[in-house]
Amino acid sequence: MSLRSLLIAAAIAAATACSPAAPPASAQASGTDSGRREVAVFAGGCFWSVEANFERMPGVVSAVSGFAGGRLANPTYDQVVRGDTGHLEAVQVTFDPARTSYRQLVDRFWRTIDPTDPDGQFCDQGAPYATAVFATSAQKPAALASRQAAVAVIGARRFVTPVRDAARFWPAEAYHQDFARLNPVRYGGYTRFCGRAARLRQVWGA
Repeated sequence: MSLRSLLIAAAIAAATACSPAAPPASAQASGTDSGRREVAVFAGGCFWSVEANFERMPGVVSAVSGFAGGRLANPTYDQVVRGDTGHLEAVQVTFDPARTSYRQLVDRFWRTIDPTDPDGQFCDQGAPYATAVFATSAQKPAALASRQAAVAVIGARRFVTPVRDAARFWPAEAYHQDFARLNPVRYGGYTRFCGRAARLRQVWGA
């Protein structure tokens, strides 16, 4: 059984015992909330990590782990990780456009993934862990411009993460939500095992 599977089993067992936690830092970020809301969807391998990265970003109101891009309605985690649904692990980010722009979110996304890996991310390999930006027609120009800027750093021949058309987002089970925040020790062990930080330094530099 993989480390991630062990962590999931432990999270399910502990779910009923978890006490309420403080809201993520993003909900308390400095600046006046305009009350406006927009949504973006990113697939960056393990959705625990994508969710945690965006929740730290000022202007982000919420980040929800789930699935996008596949054929099956209301998919479960077990169905998706078997690899035959077409879904990717993804995160739906709700943000205040007066405090952060969609372009800033996409720019941030690239720096938190390895866009040179076509088969997954870090220790999570296989079709469900492939990367993508799911963009609406209105978002696509900003997403493509951001991608072009990132390609200029990495190189066009190495950069494989696509900008895809927006797709229906399906939330994952409750025990996956806010995993990094509610299970910091387990999540820290997972990220160290996967070597995320070291690989990101290799790809993007310091």
